[in-house]
Amino acid sequence: MIASIFAELGPWNWMVLGFTLLALEIILPGVFLLWIGIAAILVGALSLQFWGYFFWPWQVQVLVFLVLAVASAYLGKKIMAATQKETDQPLLNQRGEQLVGRTATLHEPISEGFGRVRIGDTTWRVAGADMPVGTRVRIVSARAGDLLVERDD
Repeated sequence: MIASIFAELGPWNWMVLGFTLLALEIILPGVFLLWIGIAAILVGALSLQFWGYFFWPWQVQVLVFLVLAVASAYLGKKIMAATQKETDQPLLNQRGEQLVGRTATLHEPISEGFGRVRIGDTTWRVAGADMPVGTRVRIVSARAGDLLVERDD
């Protein structure tokens, strides 16, 4: 069945796949489908050149596509890493990490390892040793939405 689909569409099947992946990249941004789409378009261009030759059956085309997809994704990752700039606000969207080092007073006691503190207008779940309400604590780290605290002496 796959062989008949490839035979009917000819080399254009790769072009259709490539442009479909590029269109999906616009709808589902993430910069990953871009590289796979580019690989499909490259295989389509090669298929336009080699269609009908004995060394270019659909199995070879799929293997070339897989190799090009991995290579283009790797190259794309390198390109994206090279274009990333250092930011002056590395913790911008990491609210929990921004709180590390601050002190707070327990709003609810820590029992069985978990309690709550109020910082600003937000109540945060904290993890640490059992402590009563009103204990002053220091935030030492943030993990999965919880703040790890220790007694602030």
